[in-house]
Amino acid sequence: MQQIDGLNGRVSDAPSDNWVYRILPPWLWPYAQLARWDRPIGWQLLMWPCFWSATLAANAAIEPRVFSGALLLYHLFLYFIGSVAMRGAGCTYNDLVDQEIDMQVARTRSRPLPSGRVTRRQAKIFIGLQALVGLFVLLQFNWFAVLLGTLSLGIVALYPFAKRFTDWPQFFLGLAFSWGALVGWAGIFGSLSFSAFLLYLASVVWTIGYDTIYAHQDKEDDELIGVRSTARLFGERTRLALIGLYGLTLVLMFLSFAIAGVGLLAFVGLLIAAGMFAWQIRTLDINDGAQCLALFKSNTRVGLIVFLGLFVSLLFAIP
Repeated sequence: MQQIDGLNGRVSDAPSDNWVYRILPPWLWPYAQLARWDRPIGWQLLMWPCFWSATLAANAAIEPRVFSGALLLYHLFLYFIGSVAMRGAGCTYNDLVDQEIDMQVARTRSRPLPSGRVTRRQAKIFIGLQALVGLFVLLQFNWFAVLLGTLSLGIVALYPFAKRFTDWPQFFLGLAFSWGALVGWAGIFGSLSFSAFLLYLASVVWTIGYDTIYAHQDKEDDELIGVRSTARLFGERTRLALIGLYGLTLVLMFLSFAIAGVGLLAFVGLLIAAGMFAWQIRTLDINDGAQCLALFKSNTRVGLIVFLGLFVSLLFAIP
């Protein structure tokens, strides 16, 4: 097995006891690392806006009596598969774009491309295979949702370059990662609504918040090589910035839920999420990289709580 920085073919910023290393043959490890299968937090954070939007739409669909429980469950399954595939394709694309930068950052130089375990041609083929899975998933929806999903590709293509020209690359990540908040609603109704748009904006702001925490892990390296981020922009004011970002997230979600006419339990989920945001802000130490990573990962529990609030509200609303 090839030794990479003493990691036995693993990468430094992923757990070495992950299922990838227990189940997959070693020759597949670099591809699993390109797709970040050993770090599920990415596809989870991509998936939650899809789940929120689809379930929000299902709540709204009860009133006009167009709700279908079987359709919702099928859509949730598709969003899970699509999130894993498209997050993997996006990460592989980002690694291609950022190969030279990753070689200069301690946390990322052990990744498959900068370490030489995968060639650029192999990575491009792998992107194509993952994109085909994503396309298959997208084609299961109505044509409006298909068109809407396709429009996200421009933002996805732009995101890796954002850190080179703006202090707000997290904003561009939010635009891309939150697109499911539009597609989920469109998949049910074949159209968009103001409620879905507000949920999209809430997801964008949420993404800026949690990825700012994540970016504090690399701020020293980023400063040395000239990479920009909201972590560097906010600096010691990060806690204050998070109060504004997470607060705006909750306000936009509240308005989205209210316009869609969801039940009380969905708002209870928001209240619990508010408590989780407050805990993140109170606990944050921007100079502790391990803690920043843990707080970043805790946002998948926020996503789950918001989804469960919407889902349980839906169950109680079904006649």
